[in-house]
This record gives sequence, structure tokens and C-alpha cells, in this order.
Amino acid sequence: MLPLHTCRRKDEKLQQILEQVNAFVGELFTADVLKESSKEPKASANESNEEEITYDWSSGLEEKDDSNVYFAPEQGNVVFASALDGWAFTINTFSNYLSKKMGINEKTLKMTLWGDFYLNSKTKKIMKGAQSKAKKPLFVSMVLENIWTVYEHIAMRRDKMMLEKIINSLNIQLSKRDLNHTDSRAQLQSVFSQWLPLSNSVLSAVCSLIPSPYELSEERVNLLMHSDSIKFETHHEEISKVRNAFKSCASGPDSQTIICVSKMFAIEKKFLPENRPRPLTAEEIALRREQIKLSKMSVNEEKENSGIVEEPFSVNNEEEKDENEDEFIAFARIFSGTVRKGDKLYVLGPKHNPYKIDSNLKVDPAKKLLDLSAEEHITVATIGNVYSLMGRDLELCEEVTAGNILGIGGLHDHIVKSATLSSTIYCPPFVDLHVISQPILRVAVEPQNPADILSLKKGLKLLNQADPCVEVKLQETGELVIATTGEIHLEKCIEDLQERFAKVPLNVSSPIVPFKETIVPPPKIDMVNEKIGESNVCRADAETNVNKEVTLMTPNKKLRVTIKAVPLPPEVTKLLESSEELLKILTNFRRAKANQMVTLSNETVQKLMNLKVQLSSLFQDEFWTPDLVDKILSFGPKHCGSNILLNLIENFKRPSLWNFESQSFSDSYSEYENYLLNGFQIATLAGPMCEEPMTGVCFVLKEWTMSEEVKTTESDPYGPFTGQIISTVKECCRKAFQAQPQRLVAAMYSCSIEVTSEVLGMFPLFNLFIKYINRVVTNICTSRG
Repeated sequence: MLPLHTCRRKDEKLQQILEQVNAFVGELFTADVLKESSKEPKASANESNEEEITYDWSSGLEEKDDSNVYFAPEQGNVVFASALDGWAFTINTFSNYLSKKMGINEKTLKMTLWGDFYLNSKTKKIMKGAQSKAKKPLFVSMVLENIWTVYEHIAMRRDKMMLEKIINSLNIQLSKRDLNHTDSRAQLQSVFSQWLPLSNSVLSAVCSLIPSPYELSEERVNLLMHSDSIKFETHHEEISKVRNAFKSCASGPDSQTIICVSKMFAIEKKFLPENRPRPLTAEEIALRREQIKLSKMSVNEEKENSGIVEEPFSVNNEEEKDENEDEFIAFARIFSGTVRKGDKLYVLGPKHNPYKIDSNLKVDPAKKLLDLSAEEHITVATIGNVYSLMGRDLELCEEVTAGNILGIGGLHDHIVKSATLSSTIYCPPFVDLHVISQPILRVAVEPQNPADILSLKKGLKLLNQADPCVEVKLQETGELVIATTGEIHLEKCIEDLQERFAKVPLNVSSPIVPFKETIVPPPKIDMVNEKIGESNVCRADAETNVNKEVTLMTPNKKLRVTIKAVPLPPEVTKLLESSEELLKILTNFRRAKANQMVTLSNETVQKLMNLKVQLSSLFQDEFWTPDLVDKILSFGPKHCGSNILLNLIENFKRPSLWNFESQSFSDSYSEYENYLLNGFQIATLAGPMCEEPMTGVCFVLKEWTMSEEVKTTESDPYGPFTGQIISTVKECCRKAFQAQPQRLVAAMYSCSIEVTSEVLGMFPLFNLFIKYINRVVTNICTSRG
């Protein structure tokens, strides 16, 4: 707080802060209105002439009511508070207090206590125009100066007499301990906690302004339970019941239970309420005294009989527990029903779809999350202790009804980060929380002592469960990698790993920057002097013609293969990268189809055919013709990457990759076809430049000729022929890649940064971008409001 003559400046500062906040809220409100108006075309046909159409170009802002959008102290939606000293108030708090003290109408004070109003000392009337008449606003004279007076006399001057006068004036009572306290700050907090208690003002504002759970709007229901895969337009009796229960927020005995778990958080077991030390009852004290007496008597008897003293009887015979162990508690909100300890509820994963549930479905109650297959998304969990979240503390509850936020124990084996709990399997899963920042900063971690690797893996599992914004991955190289949203987030994760979860010292690598290798069309002008370098020189046993087709033979000279590398169009590369999951499904199906194990659903077949059509539409060039889509042998790496193996050999006919019916081919190539594909997969997994995966490369198979002596059973000094095929195809792909202009592709994080016009042209802003190797792509000026 500042001296009295600066209270007016603080009032002006508060008004400026409020104006800035309202300006930002106004921008959000305008954006929402414009987004809604853009969804519906505003065109109306003239009844007299059907050809004439009148368009309504209004933005819709004039029709929207924004009276309850902005923050205004007179409406009671602004709380002035000090977390340090524990006080808070609203305009309603002081209007009620001052109306009784000064005899002014409370409603009048509510409307004038904030704003350009002052009190005329002669007429005792509230007038307007405090700023123009150089008068103290009511908020300064009746609120800020009163608060400053308390600070001045208690915290600064430490005036005991004024302390008693302030206590009598405010009609509050302090204990003798607080009155005689040597710390003036403690006395100040004691006065404010009774005069302007923070909890009363905040909770009153919450109760009066936050909508009740019983008033859940249709829009909020759609936002919480609507997703792209699950829609409520279709009529389904069971799901309609769930939706109605969710909207009504019912908590009766017959109500369906619906709980949203947004995250899991870890807490040390010793801080749980059931593990806290509690005072002993009279019966327990008497029992312990009796046990001590019996223990002493037994010890004395042993002394007399044998002279051997045994260790005294331990009153507390419980096993010692590791107090540093963590317990995971589910942070949840219950939207319908009532939850108690011991209830059995379904845990629904984010991929659960209630519309695809079979009426004969039975959920195994013994299964946990790790026991589920890829097609299963439901487990049955027994609710542990139910807690009420009281700031940093937890309080045990017998039951929690709809509309409350709670903590639930006993779900660590069923939930990783978020889930939906329900008493019915027909409940749609809640939409995942929208994370503003994606994890882009990756580092590899390893224990300083290799013997602690199991502790590190266990700690990473706990970290992944406790932090919804972190990603933990095990690379193919064996590295344990964690991805975080930024440097500060990374520091916190490493600290939690070393001190809380893994509890072992770690070695942390520098941030990992993923690269990929690709080729580009030959440039018209050699800007990087590629002809001077020797990077594109093939080895002696490789033949390269004018068309940059590379030919290699196996070491035993029984197989000849010719491959050419061609850069894929950028649109095709992007399409394949976005269709990775779909290509995985296609690969798994083709592997299982040989054993006649699985069939694809109609929905998946339709998605794959759409992908084929999209590829055909992008193949519109002299070389890239639509019919080439049926000549694709494989994608790589891992059969789902953004590289293609294309078959242009006339006598090497194979069924289309997009043919989902089982067909068998038997020719001289069939026995060795898989080894050809394996060589392609290995080559695309690690390129020749720096052993990084390839992207956007098409390897065209021009020739594959085998000698008639291949099937001989004689031993080969060069090793198995199948291994020779894999290594030769891999090397041929790498040499074909090197015959083209090569490039390294670095991963870039694309984002939009909004700044005010004042800092747009400042050099420090762009210097900061350059420091982190950033590049400004576009610079657009927009007007808001």
C-alpha cells in the first residue's frame, strides 16, 4: 500500500487494469460472434422475384447482448484481494458496511462506489464528476483510505492504542495472543481475516455468479461430450438416458453415475488423511497401557528365570512403510449420480464408442488397463477413498453428489491421464482437454548408474501418469525420451524424476532435433556447388546410367536389380504423413490376410479407398499418372512412412496394394519378394547422409533379374542368398538416393504470435526469434474490436 495522497493513483491504476481486461474480453466476444455469423450464410430470396437475392452483411454484433460479458465492480463480478495478507472484498461488501455506518442507501452505494463519483461534504450527497472537479472518488475516500489506515497504524507505526480503536470501530474481536503478538504482520492478518475475510468474498462471488450445475446449457453439454466420432443426432435410447442424466445433474439413488477424470496427480502417502496421525481414544490409551504392563511383567519373569533379557514387546507391530511412496489420486468432477467408496464403475477410455457396443458384450472385471487389447477400451474399477479437495489438503468423504469436484483413489491401474467413469457402458467418453502447447522439446535421459534403469523406467511411468502434458517414448535405439512443452516444463519434469518418482541421479542429453533425409528435383542453377562435391559418386560395383538409374548385383552375381530414386510431390508427402495410422491398419491387415485371420470393417475400407482416390488425384504429371497408385508395392519406413516403392517391371505382376481380397501369386519372384521389401524398409529407415529416416522419396523398381541357378542347394561363400538380396536392395536404394540432389529436412514448430503494434517493429523481438533459430514467415496486421 502507498501513502494517502497516492491512493488516487492506485485507483486510476485499477481502472486501467480493468479496462485492459475488458478490452481483451471484448476481442474474444467479437471473435465468437463473427465465427457464429460466418457459419450461416445470410441470404434471403425476394418473394416477388426469385432471381433477386438480398445479402445481409451485418456482423451480428448489434444483435448480441454483451451486458453480462464485461467485468464491472458495480455488478459484483470483480473481487479486490490480497493473497499475501488474506483479505478480499467486493463493492457489495463495502456498500453494506458503509450504508449502516453512514446511513446512505445501499443500492445507491452499489452503483456509485466505483466510478467517477464523490461525496459532497456539505450536502452529504453523492455527486458525479469527481475527476473534472478534482475531488476524491468514493472508492478512494471510503475504501482505499480505510484499508491504508489499517496498514499504516498496525504494520508501519505499530500503534497499540490505534489497534484497539480500529478493533472497536470495525466491531471485531481479537484474542489476547493476537493483541500481544510481536509480529505486526501477524496482527495485520488477524484484523483483515475478521474484517474482510478472503474466503467469504470469493465464495460469495462464486455462488452468485457461477451457474449452478442444474443450469447446464445445451452448448456446454455438446462441448463436453461431443466429438468428431460420436454425435448425438442419432436416436439411441440408452445414450439419450445418459445425456438427460448428464444435463439434469441428478444425484438420486436411481440416477446414472457420470464422472469426468481430467488428470491424475501424485501425493505422498503420508499426507493422505487416512495416514495422518490422529489422537488416541480413551479405550486405545487404556489398551496400550495394559500391553506395556504385560510386556514389563514378561521381561521381569524372564530375568528371574534365565537371566536372559529379550527385546521388549513392540506396541506398534505394523510393518514400516515407505513414507516417500506416492499415491495417485484422480482429479474429477461428478456430473450425475453419487459416488461412494467401494462402488464399481466402468472406466471408459477416450476411444470408447457407445454406438458400436454389442448387446452381448461382457466386461471382465479382473482386467486392468495393461491387460486390454487394441480393440478394448473398458475396464471395471472399484472406487477407493473419496476425497474433498480443500486447497492443498484432502478430506475424507463418505459420498460425493453431482456437481462437485472431488479426488478418487484406487484408479492408478485403470487410468493413465484422463478417462470417463460411469455406471453404464453407453456413456460417451468426455472430450480430451485441449492442450494449448504441444510437447516439442525432447531430451534423452539415462541413469548415471546403469543398475538404476528399472527405477528410471518406473519413474517415467509415474511421470507420464502424473503430468498430462508430457510424453514418454522408448526409441528403437533403446533411448528413453521425454517430450515437454518448454524449458521450464523440462526442468520441472527432471526435478520430479530425480527427487520424487525415480529418485536416482540422471544424465540428460541436449535437446534432440529430429532430422530426415530427402531428395529434390535437379535445380536449374547449381546454387550449392553439388557438382564440385564427391557425395554423389557411386561405388565401383554400381552402374549409373544417364537417367540416374542405379544397378547392383548380389555378391554371387545371381541377381541384378535396378532402382531409380524420384522425389515425391510435396502434396503426396503431406498426405502420407497425415495417413500414418491408416497405413498401419493396411499393413497389419495384409500381414494377417495371409493367415486368413482378420477382415476390415466397411468404414475402414472406405477410408482406405478415399486415400487411394486422393493419391490418384495428386498423381497428375508426365511421370506421376493416376494408374501408378495400383503399382505401389510398399510404403516405408515401417510400412507406414512417406516413402514409396513403385513397381515398373512388366513381367513382375502383383495384386494391387488396395485389393482387400485374398489372392495368391506363384512365380519365380514370389519366394524372394519379402526380402526385396525388407531391403527397401531398411534403406528408408536410415539414409546415407546421417543415418536418419527418409521422407518424400519414391524408389522406382526398373529391373529385377535372377539367374536360373538360384535354386541350387550348394553352399554360397557369400552367405545366404536371402541376406544378399536384402543388403543389395538396401545398398541400391541408398546409391539411387545419392545420385539425386540430397537435402536434410529439419523439424520446425509452426505457431502464431500476436503482439501489439507498439512492439511490432522493435529489434529485440526479432533478435529473440533469431536467437532460437526461428524464421518469420508472414507478418500480418489485424484490427480487433
